[in-house]
Order: sequence, then C-alpha cells, then structure tokens
Amino acid sequence: MKRQSERSLSGSDFIQKKTIKPSAFLNPVPLIMCSCGTMEKPGIITVAWCGTVNSEPPMVSVSVRKSRYSHGLISESGRFCVNLVSRDLVKAADLCGVRSGRDVDKFAETGLTKVPSPLYGIPMIGESPVNMECSVKQVLELGSHDMFIGQIDGVYVAEKLFDSKGAVDMNDAGLAAYSHGEYYALSGILGFYGYSVAGEKALKRRKR
Repeated sequence: MKRQSERSLSGSDFIQKKTIKPSAFLNPVPLIMCSCGTMEKPGIITVAWCGTVNSEPPMVSVSVRKSRYSHGLISESGRFCVNLVSRDLVKAADLCGVRSGRDVDKFAETGLTKVPSPLYGIPMIGESPVNMECSVKQVLELGSHDMFIGQIDGVYVAEKLFDSKGAVDMNDAGLAAYSHGEYYALSGILGFYGYSVAGEKALKRRKR
C-alpha cells in the first residue's frame, strides 16, 4: 500500500490544474458493506458508491454491477441493509469487495456475526456500529451499474455510541472512508454544520 503523502499542501497549491480522462473521481466516498439475501442464503457486497438521496422519507442509493452476486439477491428480495464500516472492519470490507458470494460465505470467511434485521430478516452485520434496513423503491439502469434506491425503514445504532444525554456520538464509531483506491480512517473534527456563521455562545456550547 502506498504511503500517505507527507507533503503539506494548501488551497493555493491546488489552483493549477491538469485535465485527465473523465472518470468517477469523487473522493472520498462512504465505505459501507451492503448485506442482503436471507439468513440461510446471505450476501455481503462492499460498496463505495452509496449516498443519501432524500430526507423525507429517508432514502439511500447503492450502485451495483449486474454481474455481482448481491445484485441478484437484492433484485429478488427488494431489500438490503447498509452497514457502516469502522476501522476494525476495513479488512473484512476489503475481502467482501474482492471475493464473490458465489464462491464463499462471506460471513463465515470474515467471522462477522450474522444478525437478522428486525423488520425484514435481512442478515445484518452485528459488528457494524450502525445498520440501516432498507426496502427498494426504484432501480435505475445507468450503464455499468444499476442504482438501487432504498427507503430506510429501520436504523439500529450500537448502544455504546449514545452519550449520557441519550444523543448519538458518531466520533466514537471510528468510521472509515474510501478514497482513490485506498481506505482512510476518519479522525478529528474540523467544524460542524453552521459553524461558519455561528455566534460566540453557540461555539462555546459546542466545546462543552
């Protein structure tokens, strides 16, 4: 694996550009494991092309090649589960991205805990800090991939991520991201929504 750059670049260093071939160059992107199928016939596919697409009702999209084993499982059931990936799960996520469910049981191969989702019985990943149970509402054929748009019908958060006030603190989840072929740990808060216009009192409250 390539070493992370030790250079310290600022905004002014990025002004000069070079043109490259058009590609899916959006980086970083969420790293998730999408589980699907049934408890008897489970599947896991690692997906970097996943995103939030709607608030009311809450919806996400996952894009999967037609040739992938999980594509058939999702198409057949109309259900899938988005499992967020922590640092501890990165190696398992990588394996689930390079091996096919046609050849191996990925739960058995990785040692991940298979837990039935409360609503639909989808095999969720127990070690994931957050699981989102989804039902497919639309499928868009885009070319190399089909995009499954799913409504989030259930969200399950690890108890240890709740603070003393009952709020979810995702800083303790140790989430990972995918950027240009490599996995990165998310660490350090740079700001919060609205901090650029927040008043002094709001900033002080946030620091507490």
